[in-house]
Amino acid sequence: MSKRETTPSESEWQIMEAFWDSGVPLTSSEIIRRLAGNTDMTPRMVRVLMNRLCQKRLLDYVVDENDARVYIYTPLKSRDECLKEKSNRFADSYFSGSHANAAAALLKNVTLTEEQAEELKSILEACRFSETGREKEGQGK
Repeated sequence: MSKRETTPSESEWQIMEAFWDSGVPLTSSEIIRRLAGNTDMTPRMVRVLMNRLCQKRLLDYVVDENDARVYIYTPLKSRDECLKEKSNRFADSYFSGSHANAAAALLKNVTLTEEQAEELKSILEACRFSETGREKEGQGK
């Protein structure tokens, strides 16, 4: 039995980005306006995808108290929460859960600037050590 998908698809991600960037609850019409010119999604498709995001429990809504035809949507998960889930699924699906192998594959064919290399070193150090300064256990994943 397959696990129910709880992360946004590529098109759904565009909608979530509009919510995260706004920082406030939005109606479907407001989302459609924000996406205009940046996507080839029709207004109907945006509404269908917003419904799917509600089913995935990534969005929630309330009915506007002044107009029962208007729904006001709010994201239930932050960008960071979704990125964490997406990256975990990526590592699980393609690299047997090895985040190190996933990172290596992503970096294998790119040239980093000195600044990017230093940033990557800092990220790796932060992943290696916990808040107490002791090495985290089981860092293969």
